Amino acid sequence: MSHDLQKIKNEALAELAKLSTMHELDAFVVNYFGRSGGKLNTVLRSLKDLGDQERRSLGSEANAVKVEIWKQIDVKRNELKNAGKKQFVDLTAATERPRLGHLHPLTLARREMEEIFKGLGFAVMEGPDIESDYYTFEALNIPVEHPARDMWDTFHIKGFENAAENRKMVLKPHTSPMQVKVMEKHEPPFAVIVPGRVFRHEATDARHEHTFDQLEGFLVDENVTLANLKWILNEFFKQLFGEKIEIKLRPSYFPFTEPSIEVAVSCIFCSKKGCSVCHTGWLEMLGAGMIHQKVFEFAGYPKDKYSGFAFGIGISRIAMLKYDIPDIRMLYQNDQRLLNQF
Repeated sequence: MSHDLQKIKNEALAELAKLSTMHELDAFVVNYFGRSGGKLNTVLRSLKDLGDQERRSLGSEANAVKVEIWKQIDVKRNELKNAGKKQFVDLTAATERPRLGHLHPLTLARREMEEIFKGLGFAVMEGPDIESDYYTFEALNIPVEHPARDMWDTFHIKGFENAAENRKMVLKPHTSPMQVKVMEKHEPPFAVIVPGRVFRHEATDARHEHTFDQLEGFLVDENVTLANLKWILNEFFKQLFGEKIEIKLRPSYFPFTEPSIEVAVSCIFCSKKGCSVCHTGWLEMLGAGMIHQKVFEFAGYPKDKYSGFAFGIGISRIAMLKYDIPDIRMLYQNDQRLLNQF
């Protein structure tokens, strides 16, 4: 029996020295210590058939063999685990840079626009996404059944009403409701921009979305003229797109401004030569005008005491131009192929 134990020990240690993978080591453990057919376990189980004195003697020897083999198994396991590993840390070695979060192109465009207007003396405010029909239309000189309401395909919220004021609620189709709200709480002079998301019930295509981002701006004081509006917008676009940018004003119509204008800027891609983006050398950018006196009346201001201007710019439109994004829907699809470029 003693001879058998020494033979098993020598065979086991020889086999361990040749092992080169963890898989082979696991198979070795089963071969020698497996419950069914393990070489050393078979010898250990046979000790019960021996006499007391012989069992005590061989049992001690068998246990020593078992401990020795397990020690060498642990040594081999550590050796295989550390095989191929560097023994030092090279702080100059090139590593893969961690992926960091970054801002969405709409956020980048919005923040740049806000910073420009803040530099021009405008305060930044925000309004709610759900707004009353009164502030959305009536207070902006668009009474019930007025045909101008068709200019904004509005989402009306069924069963959601301001019971205290008996007013129907809508998802705001434009950012202009904040004009009257600010006027009700503040005395002129003031200049405010209101960035926010707007919602319209319309079909989507490369240039139109049912949900998009706008920035409302308005300034109220005594003796404000259209020339003030033109200077502000001209300065804004020069800071946004460069000193070579030009603007021009065209007559238009909005119920809450009189006179109303549309503002176009010289094409940032072709410098008024005409291209596949502008076709004419000019890009239509926003609607604006002098605030209608009816709006001042709804705000509770004395008649003809104040004047002011208002404008609405599409943040989505600005982002598309600045970052050369051909389809507005790409701004809202969370496609990582686009977003990872920023």
